[in-house]
Amino acid sequence: MSHIVHDLIARGDARVVAAPAEVPVRHQVESDRNFGLPTALYGATVGCYLGFLVIVGSAFANPVLAIPLAIIVLLIVAAFAVPAVWTRLRDNASEPQTLGEFETRGIMTNTGRLTPKDATIQVLILPVLLVVWGLAVALIAAIVT
Repeated sequence: MSHIVHDLIARGDARVVAAPAEVPVRHQVESDRNFGLPTALYGATVGCYLGFLVIVGSAFANPVLAIPLAIIVLLIVAAFAVPAVWTRLRDNASEPQTLGEFETRGIMTNTGRLTPKDATIQVLILPVLLVVWGLAVALIAAIVT
């Protein structure tokens, strides 16, 4: 950028103007960095994912799987820890609901309000099915071998 300014000065095209009286302040857009769900639901999700890894890791115990399983555990922890830190940033005014607030109000979605039961089912359906699938695979492997 400085070479452009020097070229303008060398050609005599540069203009000297007064500095603006006031620099406008940029306002950050207010944002909600969490989904309003209680932290316990995220903890249950992480627990289910890690439980699946424990089930599969113990069913197919092999030293070769140690490093891939450790990497997957780190990825799962990072996938939930980074957003947790993100919600605690200085400019975030919103906070997740407590369990009591969640039980009372549920959660608002784009398609309408969800009851606490429905929201919990939507959040935990995949992690719970993953644990059930891990148990089924471990049971089948135990029966076959």
